[in-house]
Amino acid sequence: MYQAVHLSAECFPIAKVGGLGDVVGALPKYLNIAGISTCVILPKYNQKWNATHPAEAIHQGICTNENFYVEYKILRYVDVHLGFDVYLVDIPNLLFRDNIYGYDDDSIRFLFFQQAAINWINNWAGKPEIIHCHDYHTGLIPFMINNCYDFGNLAGIKTVFTIHNGLYSGAFPTYLLSYFPHFPKESVGLLEWDQTINPLATGIKCSNRVTTVSAGYLDELKYQDNAYNWLYNEYGFKCKGIVNGIDTEVWNPKTDNYLIHLLKNDWASFKQKNKEEICKSVGLDANKPLTIFIGRLNTEKGGELVYQGIHDFLAGNQQMNFYVLGSGAHQIEDAIKRLSGYHPNNVANYIGYNEELAHRLYTAADFLMMPSLVEPCGLNQMYALRYGTIPIVRAVGGLKDTVVDFGDFGGYGIRFNAPEAYDLVTSLYRAFDLYADSDKFDHVRELAVKLDFSWTKAVNNYIEIYKS
Repeated sequence: MYQAVHLSAECFPIAKVGGLGDVVGALPKYLNIAGISTCVILPKYNQKWNATHPAEAIHQGICTNENFYVEYKILRYVDVHLGFDVYLVDIPNLLFRDNIYGYDDDSIRFLFFQQAAINWINNWAGKPEIIHCHDYHTGLIPFMINNCYDFGNLAGIKTVFTIHNGLYSGAFPTYLLSYFPHFPKESVGLLEWDQTINPLATGIKCSNRVTTVSAGYLDELKYQDNAYNWLYNEYGFKCKGIVNGIDTEVWNPKTDNYLIHLLKNDWASFKQKNKEEICKSVGLDANKPLTIFIGRLNTEKGGELVYQGIHDFLAGNQQMNFYVLGSGAHQIEDAIKRLSGYHPNNVANYIGYNEELAHRLYTAADFLMMPSLVEPCGLNQMYALRYGTIPIVRAVGGLKDTVVDFGDFGGYGIRFNAPEAYDLVTSLYRAFDLYADSDKFDHVRELAVKLDFSWTKAVNNYIEIYKS
């Protein structure tokens, strides 16, 4: 049996900001089911989960050279059953913070998280076959295990580096090399990119395999303008795009604990009952189509387009309702709030993160907007389809790979191309017309709910990579 160790900054339900947390909270479980012994190592943060789930220390260690001396502990939860083992790297002054990211010393925080994690693995009696690193926060590990003297016992272990979002590289100044374990000076080129130490570039160069979370996103990284075009093409021989799955046990309309009304047999009745509950709670008319947005309100996710698209659509048609759930750039949050003030009978919002509300909105909505400028994979469109909600997406990255326009044979969604409010508004009118044709709308929804976005296919792809 293979043993795979996953290292990540996020893991649902322990610590989550976005899709990275969802993936790392599900993929290891399904790898275990498939026979790959899998565990997860992540930092211990000062977040609600850790406050309510006690963990015990199983190892103590030190990361040190003449420039630093950092003590750490490895913790294991006392009674938590997620389908995989979770180990926490505890460095209180660096990692035990209220937020996962966003601190001036993030570079040092994740540098020592990585060092502590592999320092512990270096002490194991048996070594794993695979170390699977997720995003730049763990991108230095493939370099360290093969180049740093302290970790010579790990040299040769195969590494997989998965890029969930290539916009973030974690680059930091070269003077922080003094916080690295010792390595041969001639190896420094593997760490450098554009006169900085770049964990994303390092992960691409030094890992045995690189994966992105969709084939469409990998193509964009190779051929669209970005800082790492050359890298993705130079190392293309070891790169593969694998579309994420979703945890169909967590996202199950028949058993979802967050829902007031569960799915029995009739999809139309199930959707309408939940829609009435949501609309009643915020003063919207449940007889109108309901379009939602769930996610980060920033440029990358099309936050400005969400505001402008709703604004422009309602300027000519008040027969559709909107509910926005998310947080992000303050100017976009404020614009959404103003929109709700201008159109209290058509627009509701919740600024922040609310997992229960997200589940209830996917259930209640008729349509989901995802006008992303960049979308490496996207999970929201898969959650929506699982709950009979038709996605309206920009044809980019993983959205292009997972959503087929209803105008095409076998289509079950709505796609548009340009990152412009006009294209989004046109798509909203297509959604409005589709909703008005009840027979056609029911047919599209029937196609949507029959789709299988479970982890089965993705896990088999990862197992193929591990064996290769």
